[in-house]
Amino acid sequence: MNRFIIGLLVLTLLSCSQKEKLLGETAWQKKMNADFKDASKSPLKKKDLKNFKSLDFFPFDSSYVVRANLVRTPDSEWFNMKTSTGDVTVERIYGVLHFNLNGEPFQLNVYEGQESMQMGRFNKYLFLPFLDDTNGNTTYAGGRYINLQIPDSNNITINFNMAYSPYCDYNEKYSCPIVPRVNYLPTEVKAGVKAYKKN
Repeated sequence: MNRFIIGLLVLTLLSCSQKEKLLGETAWQKKMNADFKDASKSPLKKKDLKNFKSLDFFPFDSSYVVRANLVRTPDSEWFNMKTSTGDVTVERIYGVLHFNLNGEPFQLNVYEGQESMQMGRFNKYLFLPFLDDTNGNTTYAGGRYINLQIPDSNNITINFNMAYSPYCDYNEKYSCPIVPRVNYLPTEVKAGVKAYKKN
């Protein structure tokens, strides 16, 4: 009888530890899944959170980790970037990133938010929204975002494996900045988070 009870306890503990195991190929993917599982942080609706196991990611690909040259634009003006709900965020073009991806030259504007400048630990935060030819197919139709930090030099690493969807992909209540058309990449960026498949 005691052996039977001990066996049940072991099976229960094993099944609990398996349930808590975070899915993901990289530390960043596991962190994303942890945040999405956490009801206090997750953008998911209650019904979607209930059965959530993992976001859908492209496999990690080192060719999507690129070194970019940052050309700063210190005299750029602040402007209102529209959001999905009709609100705006006040941004400016911090600089232009020049890089090669799969042998082709590209450039993207990288933005600095007026609000983040005033927020202590976020004052070095840069916002890189972009569109590409996977949008509306394997990735969110409205494009994706990458978080960057202001570098000390004119070189910066862009890791497209860390491209994520706006919260609007998961829940329409969120107000998400609309990616400026100038930040369209005429290629497929098969890296980062794929479009969310709702239950």
